[in-house]
Amino acid sequence: MDTPALDARMVAMLPCADIDRTAEFWTALGLSVTYRQARPNPYLALGRGGVALHYYGLENLDPDDNHGTCGVVVDDTEPLHRLFTRGLTARYGRIPLSGLPRITRPRQRANNAGLSGFSVVDPDGNWIRVSRRPATPDETPRAVDDRVDWVSAGGGPLARALENAVVMADSHGVESQAHRLLSGALARHPGAPVAERSAAWGYLAELSARLGDVPAAERARDERWRCRCVTV
Repeated sequence: MDTPALDARMVAMLPCADIDRTAEFWTALGLSVTYRQARPNPYLALGRGGVALHYYGLENLDPDDNHGTCGVVVDDTEPLHRLFTRGLTARYGRIPLSGLPRITRPRQRANNAGLSGFSVVDPDGNWIRVSRRPATPDETPRAVDDRVDWVSAGGGPLARALENAVVMADSHGVESQAHRLLSGALARHPGAPVAERSAAWGYLAELSARLGDVPAAERARDERWRCRCVTV
């Protein structure tokens, strides 16, 4: 029997403690309120182009225990990242990389078929995950033997450790584990290619900043600068 095509659109609905605060946050980042109600239950809808975010009010929501998430697929992650970072800078005077809210930088992720992506974590702890749309069927993420198909960009042990650290921190939000993993890899592989060491020190600097360790971030930036000087 033929299955009829569905003319449908699925929209994620995320929890928030205050729909007005959520509206202020996302309109600052470039979205528009398309619907709002306060009674009988708080509800908010926002959108821009093909992006639609819906929120429902939830009293006593703890951001640390919130597992709300949704995905946004785009042809190129950079324009949307620029829009969001401009809004964040205007609202907070900086690009927040730690705490709530925060945003990650677009990076290729081995657990997402090597596609570029970034995340916005909103004030209530919801993760809005932005990913580049696969250009070919070969780029589509897949699972093999019930496990994610890890697509590495190649390189030595330090490069692979960096890929693992990116997945830990940018996909799962466990910056402390990513920091330990990458610090250990840098100590074990001092003879890694300069480009790999430079990339690893750069990401370690960002992880240190996210964790609030400014001196460690500065030391990592200094090490990255030394690597870059070697390549000149």
